[in-house]
Amino acid sequence: MDQHGGLKAGHEKNARQTDRAVAALIKDLKQRGMLESTLILWAGEFGRTPHSPGTDGRDHHPEGFSVFLAGGGVKGGTVHGATDEFGVNAVESVTDMHDLHATVLHLAGLDHEKLTFRQAGRDYRLTDVSGRVVKAILA
Repeated sequence: MDQHGGLKAGHEKNARQTDRAVAALIKDLKQRGMLESTLILWAGEFGRTPHSPGTDGRDHHPEGFSVFLAGGGVKGGTVHGATDEFGVNAVESVTDMHDLHATVLHLAGLDHEKLTFRQAGRDYRLTDVSGRVVKAILA
């Protein structure tokens, strides 16, 4: 459900469908000793405002969003970054998608900067030509 409207009912339904399943996955991986070597990344398509003019939904907003990482070398219980008082723009420890991708690649044992190739006189890589590993979240 995309929650442009019906926010309370839609989120309650989505939470019932996913919360226990995600918790069970993490618990199972931990019990089997596999959580340390398995990276879980949980994210939406992009940020959402906590409001939408004229409805009880939310609007799209790519300037402040949440991503959940667990296991696989991530420091448990860590919160990294914050949005403004309206929940719209990232304002603290701003981390963009290139940084997230660089960090995920690092956790998978890959140096994103070594994945650079030249095409038509320009350098390219999975993290474009930017991206930094977010060391504050590493275990």
